[in-house]
Amino acid sequence: MKKKILVAILSLLSFNSLFADERSIKLDELFNDLKNNDQYISNKIEQKIWKIWSTHPNNSELTTMLNAGSEFVNNNQLLEAIEIFTKVIELDPSWPEAWNKRATVFYMVGEFEKSQKDIDEVLKLENRHFGALAGQGLVNIKLENYDKAIESYENVMEIYPSMNSSKIMIKHIKDLIKKQSI
Repeated sequence: MKKKILVAILSLLSFNSLFADERSIKLDELFNDLKNNDQYISNKIEQKIWKIWSTHPNNSELTTMLNAGSEFVNNNQLLEAIEIFTKVIELDPSWPEAWNKRATVFYMVGEFEKSQKDIDEVLKLENRHFGALAGQGLVNIKLENYDKAIESYENVMEIYPSMNSSKIMIKHIKDLIKKQSI
């Protein structure tokens, strides 16, 4: 009996590992395709990446919790959203999107240092997370770390060349720097 249970557990673990490997391969393909400079195609690829990121690799309950937290954000119930995202992070600290969602809400409530700490966690887990990099740019604008903000947007452009908001933000930051130097 114990042997059957052990075999079942090992099978489940290898299935989850296989799913994680397939997920990783699919993300690699999508990020490679994202280098395409066609705006329409890149937008479709971006949507596929977000769908993968927002779906927990092996726990649908965590996906449901993340979605519930996002609903709180949509309803401007930001403290409730932070609570849910924190719980998701506690349950699986290796899921980058949970950190990213909480980083976004910390930014929205003006907790820029906390937002940056969560962004750091996202980027440790998924260094191609263009959403977190763009968020890092916004955080650093608020903290007046303009060189770091520009660097964040330049990193986004390397990953996602057709994302126009990065180019716009770099120009905006350079204008801010000029105004402050006058």
